[in-house]
Amino acid sequence: MKIAVMKETRKGEMRVPLIPPTADKLVKLGAEVVIESGLGQTCRFEDGDYEKVGAVVGTSRQEMLQTADIVLRLRKPPMEEITLMKKGCIHISYLDPFNEKELVDRMAEAGISAVSLEMLPRTTLAQKMDVLSSQANLGGYVSVIIGAEQLDKVLPMMTTPAGTIKPARVFIIGVGVAGLQAIATARRLGARVEAFDTRPVVEEQVKSLGAKFVKIDLGETGQTKDGYAKELTPEQVQKQKEGMAKACSLADIVITTAQLFGRPAPRIVDRAMIEQMQPGSVIIDM
Repeated sequence: MKIAVMKETRKGEMRVPLIPPTADKLVKLGAEVVIESGLGQTCRFEDGDYEKVGAVVGTSRQEMLQTADIVLRLRKPPMEEITLMKKGCIHISYLDPFNEKELVDRMAEAGISAVSLEMLPRTTLAQKMDVLSSQANLGGYVSVIIGAEQLDKVLPMMTTPAGTIKPARVFIIGVGVAGLQAIATARRLGARVEAFDTRPVVEEQVKSLGAKFVKIDLGETGQTKDGYAKELTPEQVQKQKEGMAKACSLADIVITTAQLFGRPAPRIVDRAMIEQMQPGSVIIDM
C-alpha cells in the first residue's frame, strides 16, 4: 500500500500531517510511505529524518497523487488535485464537509473515499484520532498567551513596597476542551478567572481549576451526545447576553470558545457589551 503525504501550501500553516516516528510505524506495518520534499521543515524535521525510518521522498507532487492508495494531508485538497487522484484512493485530512459540499461531491464523483478527521466521533476507541480535542487544547492555551501579550497590564497579583497590583480578570465563554485549557492557563499565570457555559454540568470542572462559574438562568439547556452545547432559542440567547454583560464589563480579557457542531459558532459578544468594557481590555475570539 502506497501512502503519499502531502506538504501544506497554505501561507502561515506550520503543522505537518506526519512526523518521522509515525512514519516509522507505518513502514514497519508494510506500507510504502512517500513524502513530499520539505514536508516537515516547519516542525524542524528534515527529509533525511523521514528517510532514516524508511520513507521515500517523492519526485513530484503530481506523480505522488496519481499513484497513491492513500493520500494524507492536513487540510482539504485543492479542486484541481481531485482529478489527479486515482479511483478508489482514500483521502485523509480535515475537510470541513459542512461548508465544502461541492468539494465532497466532487470527490465522491471521482470515486475517492474521503475521511474527514474532524467528523470522527468522540469515543474511547477513536480518542487517539481526536484531532479536534488536541487542536482545541493548544488553541485554548495560545488564546491566553496572545491575550496576555496584548493586555497593557500584568496578569498576576503583585505586592511591592510601592503597593499592590490587583490580578487581571479573565472571562471565558464556552467551557469545552479549549475553554478548560484557557482557564487552566490563565490561572497558572495568576489571573482571576470566571467562565460561563450553557451546560450546567461543567460547573464542577470550572471550579476544580480554581475559577468561578458565572450562573445565568436560561431554563432548560443541555448537550448533544458528542458533548457539544445544544443551540439556544432567541429568548435564551438574549438572557445569556444580559447575564454576561456584567462579567464582560469587569474583564480585562474576554475569550470566546463557544461552538456548535456542524453550525456557525454563536455570536455572543455584541456591540453593546463591547461598549461597556474597560478601555484597554482585550477580546480573543477563537
